[in-house]
This record gives sequence, structure tokens and C-alpha cells, in this order.
Amino acid sequence: MNLSLYLLTVLIWGTTWLALKLQLGEVAIPVSIVYRFGLAALVLFALLLLSRKLQVMNKRGHLICLAQGLCLFCVNFMCFLTASQWVTTGLIAVVFSTATLWNALNARIFFKQKIARNVLLGGALGLLGLGFLFWPELSAHTATPQTLLGLGLALLGTMCFSAGNMLSSLQQKAGLRPLTTNAWGMLYGASMLALYCALSGIPFTMEWNARYIGSLLYLVIPGSVIGFTAYLTLVGRMGPERAAYCTVLFPLVALNVSAFAEGYQWTAPALMGLILVMLGNVLVFRKPKPVLMSAKLA
Repeated sequence: MNLSLYLLTVLIWGTTWLALKLQLGEVAIPVSIVYRFGLAALVLFALLLLSRKLQVMNKRGHLICLAQGLCLFCVNFMCFLTASQWVTTGLIAVVFSTATLWNALNARIFFKQKIARNVLLGGALGLLGLGFLFWPELSAHTATPQTLLGLGLALLGTMCFSAGNMLSSLQQKAGLRPLTTNAWGMLYGASMLALYCALSGIPFTMEWNARYIGSLLYLVIPGSVIGFTAYLTLVGRMGPERAAYCTVLFPLVALNVSAFAEGYQWTAPALMGLILVMLGNVLVFRKPKPVLMSAKLA
């Protein structure tokens, strides 16, 4: 079951990066996010009410859902969509794969779990790999302040995603299932962004064409309803650190999709960077060998 959830998450989220890029156009970024998670919340609530599986939450549960909505279904996607204006979606997916490191660090902060040496080494390799991946743009003097801003926003979005993982883990430890918490979290996230748009005077426009509607529907059903449910179920079953291991495989899917759809060019430094990022993530989840104690005392 866990393997099926892994493969489902990797295949869906490895391709949603391109769908995110297709959302860019006449519709403002926050409005597109409101449409996505507002519709996804309606679908989830409808399914839960029809199947009578909507769980009752107390005040604490709703407050955590509010924070989860802010991290998972609001701020992080504002960061990713804004970053995709200047950085290819494949590279954003590679940055997102560092969620394994952030989950390990946040597990230390939230749950007081010790950070092993392999996590620190993996994090260093991952950051070095990101440098290699962006080196072709930097060395060719094509990097702009917006490129660096895009990289920073992708990292910020990944950190928000990781914080949302911790909150989902807390909810599941309290007996709340991802379907219920996702429904409320998406509703809260969409509502907060809708309020922001209203206060900022951002118009709720719509692009009635196949590109926008098609990408929106893909992001609503596979990307949100199925993808987030599958991934956060893994978080509850295996813990946030191990669940994030599936993000290691996202770049393999996303970069190849980006090469086909966006003209991303593979180079030797980029390949080296990808290898380092993948190796760093693998090291994060490598179990340390037990230390054998001698039976005799010296």
C-alpha cells in the first residue's frame, strides 16, 4: 500500500509543476490558487459528506488546520507560482526535493528528534547540487536578480511545505485523517487568499480556454484531492521524514517534462547537480549503522 501511495504521489506531483506554469497568464497568481483549493475543498467536502466520513474537530484541530492551510495551500504555492515566472519548473522541482532536509530539521524542532550526521551531510550535498544546477545560467551571465529571487522563493515555499507536514503529522497523531484535515485546510487556505485578493483589489478574472481550464482541473483533482491525500497519508504512516523521500524522485519526472515542454537543456554541470541533490536526499534517509559495543571493558 505504501509503495502504491509513493508511486501515485511521484507521478502526480512530478507533472503538476508544468500545470502550475500553465496557470500563469491573465488570472492573477493568488486568484488561481483560490480557484484550485476552493474547488478541491468543495470536492473533498462533498465526498466526505456523501460517504459520512467527515470527522468532527475541536477548536485545537481547526486552529492547526488554519495554520496548515496557510503553509500547505496558501503561502507555499504563492512562492512556487511566482518563482515559475523566472525559473523553469523542473529546477523548482529539484529545489522542492530538499523538503527531505527541511522535514528532518523541523522534526527536530517540533518533535525533538535528533539530527543524524547523514542528514547534515546530505543537506550539504543538496545545497552544492543546487549550485551546479544553476551554474549554466550563472556562468552564461543570463542569471538576473529575478532568477535568484525565484530560487529564494522556491526554497521558502519548500520550507512552508515542510512546516505543513509537521502540522499534518500532529493532526494524524490526534486521530484526524488527511481527508478531513485537507478539506478544512484547503478551505481555510483559499479563504485567506480570497480575503487578501479582496482587500488588495485583485480582480477575480477567468481564462475560458483549454490551457487554463485543463491545467486547473488537473491541479484540483489529481494534484490536490488525490496527491495531497496520498502524500499526507504517507506522512501519518511513516512519519514526515520518510514520507518526504518521494520528493527525491520528483526531479526525474519534472526535469524530463520540462525538457520536453519548456526546452530545458541538460548540461554536464546540471547532471552533476541533479546527482548531488539525489545523493544528498538518499543520505538523509540512510539508516546509521549500529555501533557494536565490545563485551569486554578495557
